[in-house]
Amino acid sequence: MKLYYFPGACALACHIALEWTGAAYQTVRLSQASTKSIEYRQINPEGTVPVLEHEGRTLTETAAILFYIAEKYPHTSLLGSDGPYGRADVIRWVSYLGSELHPTFRQIFHPRRFIDGRDGVEAMIKTAKETVRTRLVKIDKHLQGRSWLTESRSIADPYLLVILRWAESVGISIDEMENLLGYKGRMLSQDEVLAAITSEEGRRTSAGDST
Repeated sequence: MKLYYFPGACALACHIALEWTGAAYQTVRLSQASTKSIEYRQINPEGTVPVLEHEGRTLTETAAILFYIAEKYPHTSLLGSDGPYGRADVIRWVSYLGSELHPTFRQIFHPRRFIDGRDGVEAMIKTAKETVRTRLVKIDKHLQGRSWLTESRSIADPYLLVILRWAESVGISIDEMENLLGYKGRMLSQDEVLAAITSEEGRRTSAGDST
């Protein structure tokens, strides 16, 4: 397997999932600029990451890659460990993160793609941050008494970690969300998670880091 990524992107979720499988894989580090190159557009015409190449095929989109990794390595139980319900619960949370939270960050990171004018941009960012915070509060309540988003560790968990790191990088604090803080600490205490982050960012990350 070969994973294309650039630091800070949602590809980190796929990188962590690959680490959890224990399987051999390669990574290709890109920059945001290089994703727009002619060479990369031949791999992914959308010019985005992540991209996963395996057995002569190419996959794009975070959710699709996460599910592919989990399907290829069923011994990891990353698709849930409770039959059809467990699988559906994982799908629910990956869908929620991918549809309700991930797109909202585009309004924060790239507001001028959606609106012009300084006042409009500032208003959009403010509203988007409030929306993210509201949804994180919902997840914090869900995590009461839980170690993971679902009944067991799954591909939804590294996706949520990416969301948390994005949130804190733009000043959305989770300091009052004790369940999310504990969850983040559990994620960052795992060697595989730290290995993926170190590989992408070139440094060790502690449970107290905010980016």
